[in-house]
Amino acid sequence: MTLLKLDKVDKIFGGLRAVSGVSFSVEPRSVFGLIGPNGAGKTTIFNVITGVYKPDGGRISFNGRDISGLRPAEVAHAGVARTFQNIRLFRSMTVEENVMVAGHHLHQSSILDAVLRTRAHADDEAALSRRAQELLEVFGLRQYAGEVSGSLPYGSQRRLEIARALMLRPELLLLDEPAAGMNSQEAGDLKTQIRFLRDEMKLTVVLVEHNMSVVMGVCEKIHVVDHGQTIAEGSPAEIKTHPKVLAAYLGQEEEGAA
Repeated sequence: MTLLKLDKVDKIFGGLRAVSGVSFSVEPRSVFGLIGPNGAGKTTIFNVITGVYKPDGGRISFNGRDISGLRPAEVAHAGVARTFQNIRLFRSMTVEENVMVAGHHLHQSSILDAVLRTRAHADDEAALSRRAQELLEVFGLRQYAGEVSGSLPYGSQRRLEIARALMLRPELLLLDEPAAGMNSQEAGDLKTQIRFLRDEMKLTVVLVEHNMSVVMGVCEKIHVVDHGQTIAEGSPAEIKTHPKVLAAYLGQEEEGAA
């Protein structure tokens, strides 16, 4: 069964068609790449999937359910989490607190329990802390749990965002340029972590990324967009040599073009 499906999705801003008839399917427990030059519409597609923008045409389904036009909180509750192109951490909070804050919807206790500091509230907080520590361990951040998040190096802040997204216990994780600002060692570690998410945590990952080493190293299928339209889809090996992809990225003319 397909986990995520876009069927002829459009998004228009003031007459500008930012996304035009984009269709693709993402299989469960796979790593799917969504790539294209700057301004190709990749982040807009993420925003439409997650409810930041309402599509102007087409249909988006997740687990067989139409999620087109749902609010972001409803999409997240359905099992879709994401990171952002621009880091969105609570910079004055600790690393552990940044992760825990994303999981407070999982509390079983009431607001009154929180006010009165009951045992039920304490149990909830302990469970969130354990979950946060587990995720920080996965991303090599556990030793920084008590540090202020704004003091972390840029690459570590990127990994912290991913850990926070996972507190939602999603089935689908959308990563928007997670390797941005990372050095080659950090990007290599990121590839290992993405494979861990797929293989050990049984997650499905959709990856928007400009670092082609990361994309080609972890994705089973890659979908390429340019100027809001699909220009290619296939395996990493197929995408590497696709003439339309080379033209979009390198400015090369396709064979036979005027």
